[in-house]
Amino acid sequence: MKIAEALSLRAEYQEKIVNLLNRIMANLKVQESDVPHEDPNELLKEVFELHKKLSTLIKQINLRNNTVTLPNGKTLSEALTERESLLKQRSLLASIAEAANERDYRLTRSEIKMTVTFPVAELQKRIDDLSREFRELDTQIQAVNWTVEL
Repeated sequence: MKIAEALSLRAEYQEKIVNLLNRIMANLKVQESDVPHEDPNELLKEVFELHKKLSTLIKQINLRNNTVTLPNGKTLSEALTERESLLKQRSLLASIAEAANERDYRLTRSEIKMTVTFPVAELQKRIDDLSREFRELDTQIQAVNWTVEL
């Protein structure tokens, strides 16, 4: 199994656990003398079995991520951490740019006029640079995920 397939399976397990929890909650209480559509105890057993499988799978993925290297020499774990950081930095700058670009509408000339204290063009260039770095790194990560065995 390739790393990418394991990641897909991990997402499937996580989604199924949420689904099972919703089914447990839907069958947790019934009107007196009624029978639930599904046995919450059986569903709970299934949740715990899935958690065991998920835990094992995540450990395997993490172990492999620590040993696989990208062409630039970084481990996959390092690259994933860097990618997450790039995404958060870009999101932060995008929030600042959005706030800076909001128009202030004055009803009368006597109202206080607001000015932007940050160079928006430079901010946008940095956002574009971070987006490019993210795309390039993500492409390398995806390539490794589809070629390396778990």
